[in-house]
Amino acid sequence: MKRVIVISTSLRTGSNSDMLADRFVKGALQTGHEVEKISLTGKNIQFCRGCLACQKLGKCVIKDDADAIMQKVLHADVIVWATPIYYFEMSGQMKVLIDRMNAMYTLDYQFREVYLLTTAAEEEPEVPQRAEGGLTGWIDCFPKSRLAGTLFCGGVAGPRSISGNPKLEEAYEMGLHC
Repeated sequence: MKRVIVISTSLRTGSNSDMLADRFVKGALQTGHEVEKISLTGKNIQFCRGCLACQKLGKCVIKDDADAIMQKVLHADVIVWATPIYYFEMSGQMKVLIDRMNAMYTLDYQFREVYLLTTAAEEEPEVPQRAEGGLTGWIDCFPKSRLAGTLFCGGVAGPRSISGNPKLEEAYEMGLHC
């Protein structure tokens, strides 16, 4: 059994990336993993100030929701990021959280597998490449971990327009095999 943290970064109710996250969760639960889904909706996550105090303290000096999320990420076996693609990049919320988890750089971490689930209005296969590159930059800072899988669903713009899309089943299967 693995401890799986799924971070849904879309702030839109009924978002397509959140629906992919839910299907991944369902698959991982079906396998018997311990799964927690964290939605960034309603979370207070401020911008990194670049003070680097976190490198000495092991936590950020800013008092908001980022540190609690980081603690869960540190102790998970699998991390799953779900994000809409905006202007060919991960959501701003996802990037801000990644920046705020800078305190993890000097700490021991448990996760080995990282997954990325993305959705976008555009359909071209290269659409998620910048988001994947950004996440890979974060993963590279944690050499015991790796990008274990990615899933992109294009052509979905409106809320819940992913309904009935075969990519939902792919997300479920990915969760089964994480």
